[in-house]
Amino acid sequence: MGICQGSLPKTTKPLKRELKEKLQSPIIIFMIGGPGSGKRMQGNKLANKYDFYHVAIGELLREEATRPTRKGKTIRDIMLKGALVPSGYILELLTDNMLKAENVKGFFVEGFPREIHQAKLFEEVVGRSPNIVIVFDCSTETMIQRLLIRSQMGERVDDHERIIRHRLETYYTLCEPVFTYYVQKSLLRNILGEEPPDTVFTKCCSVVDDVIKAAASTTKLVSFT
Repeated sequence: MGICQGSLPKTTKPLKRELKEKLQSPIIIFMIGGPGSGKRMQGNKLANKYDFYHVAIGELLREEATRPTRKGKTIRDIMLKGALVPSGYILELLTDNMLKAENVKGFFVEGFPREIHQAKLFEEVVGRSPNIVIVFDCSTETMIQRLLIRSQMGERVDDHERIIRHRLETYYTLCEPVFTYYVQKSLLRNILGEEPPDTVFTKCCSVVDDVIKAAASTTKLVSFT
């Protein structure tokens, strides 16, 4: 795409055993959806309700993109083209932030994975799968309208229609294999993002409550064996 990504790692090594162990017990919930599908709002609300640690990949990348460094410029250039930052860097950013959290019950990881390599690389690096993957289903036109409204508020530099459409095209192309992968693992849960935010939140809570119950049952079972 004409962008120099040499300063960003394309892959990364598995975590050391003691670091992997730190991420085995907490519940991990991935939240994915197209730009404007509502995952940021729901991620914030869910993290507050359940007292989970919220990791928003997009926010972390935007923060890095503001830094006056070569890496920051590279990330900024990639994002302004609506393209994807290399998976290795994403995994480093994600795991570094997860490992900073102390004594957490769980994680909501918003905006990850964006493509199948990220999904598989997470399992290689961390040594486990997420407990569940929530997908926010939303029509293209709804997402575009939401993002154009957001652009009028000046929240994001990449909220311009040309970039938005490219981001959506990238999302649809790369996420289909991700959906198939997690369907095969029986981990995918679809929630209609077109509905009112409170309705979407209630449905998300139902999914999370089931995950928490299942995790508690597994813990009890292990303690008895």
